[in-house]
Formats: sequence, C-alpha cells, structure tokens
Amino acid sequence: MIHLSAFADEISPDPVEQLDVLDRHGIKHVEFRSIHGINVLDLSDEQHEQFRTLLKSRGFGLSAIGSPIGKIKINEPFEPHLERFAKTLDLAAFYETPRIRIFSYYLPDGITHDDARQEVVRRMREKTLRAADRGVALYLENEKGIFGDTAPHVLDLLQAVDSPSLACAFDPANFLEVGQPIDEAWQLLRPKTLHFHVKDYDPVSKVNVPAGKGGGQIPELIADAVAHGYTGFCTLEPHLVVAEKMYGFTGPERFGDAAKALKSELDRRAIAYS
Repeated sequence: MIHLSAFADEISPDPVEQLDVLDRHGIKHVEFRSIHGINVLDLSDEQHEQFRTLLKSRGFGLSAIGSPIGKIKINEPFEPHLERFAKTLDLAAFYETPRIRIFSYYLPDGITHDDARQEVVRRMREKTLRAADRGVALYLENEKGIFGDTAPHVLDLLQAVDSPSLACAFDPANFLEVGQPIDEAWQLLRPKTLHFHVKDYDPVSKVNVPAGKGGGQIPELIADAVAHGYTGFCTLEPHLVVAEKMYGFTGPERFGDAAKALKSELDRRAIAYS
C-alpha cells in the first residue's frame, strides 16, 4: 500500500482550508511547506504550536517537512544555511516526521556541474551526517537549475554521499522540464527512490497537468514502484495554476481535479492507497 499526501499550500494559505479540502478527498497527510503564506522555516514558535495542534485535532500527519534547504546558490555561504538546516531537523522532531525534502544548490552563471560537484558533495555529506544522527531521512528532489537537475546528476550525488539517510524524491515534471527522458530517469533512480512527487507536465504545451495527462508516466511509474515493493508516500504537487521557482499554486477546485485524476489512475490499476 502507498500513502497519499499533498503540498497543502497549493490549495490555500489558510491551514484550516488546506485540511478541509484534503479531508474531502480522503488525504490525511501534508508535506509541510507553508501556511499563512509563510515558509515552514520562517513561522513563529506560536504558529508551529497552533498548526501542530490543528493537525492532531483533525487526525493529520506530515509526510515530510517540505523544506527549501539547498535552494541557494552553491557559492553562497554555507554556515547560515546550515543553521536553517538545524532548525529543519528540530521541526522534524517537533512534528514527529523523520523525513525532510531538500535540494542540491543552484548553479550560478559560469559555474558548471564539474566546478560545483566537490562543494555540493561536501555540503550534502555534512547535512546527511547530521540527519542520520537525528534519525531523519533526507529526500533529494530533482529540479531545473540546480546540481541535481538530470537523473545522472542526481544519481552521481546519491552515490558520492552513499548514505541510507539520503534518497531520491522523484519528480517527473521537473525532469521533463529539463528534457530528461522519464524512462532513463526511472531506470537509473528507481532503486534510490523513497519518495514520489505527483506532478505531471505536458512538454508540448509546457504546462503542468493532472497525473496521467502529461509525459511524466506517473501511473506507470507508481505501478512499477509498487511492483518492486514501494510503500512510501506519493505527494500531490500539481502546480496547475502557478509554477514558479520558489512557489506553486493550484487552488481548491483544481486541486480536487488533481486528486481525482491520481485516484482514478490508482484505482484503474488496483493500487491500494491510504
């Protein structure tokens, strides 16, 4: 069985509306990126207390902290970012979720993957060691413009760090945006994938679409993952209205379309989910 989750801030900035909509679609986990339009790492202690209380009162859990860790340029100072990472680890403990979504640093103009590789690996090893000490898994999401943009670059980084505390958060739409063939990406990364983002993309119209409507092969990939023993989260991140570098939005109605599309594909393939 797989477990459904969602970046609920794609529904609304209001945490109550977020959970109301997820409840209507039978989704009981959140990938926590923001509430009230404020990133998870920038909320006050009081806001975190209130949100944790709300989650527990409504019977919700977190699939992961959907952090922005690693979304800085590789030539920006590491120590301040490491302090934010330490805060992310504390939040994972606070919300009782042993999973954090991360990235692998933007490459500024003039800096190649080869130029950045040593420093990316160094930073990732440091974070992974700290996460392992706290019993937390880091899930590395592929994205355009960062070191881990294509499947070979993601695999290279995972192999270089070589830790059970670092795995792949597979995002098909992000691969399609950089021209990465999905079949190749999945072949390379399936053994390293412990988290799955449900975001599809139409390469012709260059827009995000509900699962199964684009080139991401999402139903097929999830079915193959399950056939190979996958029991993790499949997290809806549709980006159907806005798809920016640091922000995505879908709205309550379009989110309903995205949730129904995914469930329809899972039901058609008799894939059990909760």
